[in-house]
Amino acid sequence: MKVRNQKEALNLLKDGLPLGFQTDTVPAIGCIPAHSEIIYEVKKREKKKALILMGAEISQVLQYVHPSALCDFRRLADKFWPGALTLIVPMPAEKNFSFIPNNFIGIRIPDSEIARLLIFDSGPLATSSANISGISPSLTAHQVALDLPNLNLLGPVPWPKCSGKASTIIQWVRKGEWKLIRQGNVFLSGLG
Repeated sequence: MKVRNQKEALNLLKDGLPLGFQTDTVPAIGCIPAHSEIIYEVKKREKKKALILMGAEISQVLQYVHPSALCDFRRLADKFWPGALTLIVPMPAEKNFSFIPNNFIGIRIPDSEIARLLIFDSGPLATSSANISGISPSLTAHQVALDLPNLNLLGPVPWPKCSGKASTIIQWVRKGEWKLIRQGNVFLSGLG
């Protein structure tokens, strides 16, 4: 198991390498967005499947939300973040990431102090669950190290216990209207 401290982890991220770290839901693999191809390689993930942009605080991710969705985004972000809710919203035309197949991006701020401290210093990260694509996510650093033996992990280990259930995902449809994509720990009613 390759465990790295915060400073070493930041250097690895800046060098374009992926990193495994704990969140409130399931362990994540993340990298600087410009190097997102590495996540697809490590996970053996289909390139048509989008990654999630994970931030440390709302102000870090607002630039990735199209103005048409910003009020709705802020309303839910202020209420549920940090937490297990991923919001899929349209991006401004001038923003572009190779890890999204269309102009919509999933954004989340985890309820994990360790993850937020890392992302506060690194900037938003392109992320996915830390497992081989199609296999159930591992829940501990030891399990992640067995599944992805070449992945560096953020220490200290053992990691705090996570919920083991993926985030709820909702997608913005139009002003005041969202649709449920995946049910997780956060239950929402009246999405519009």
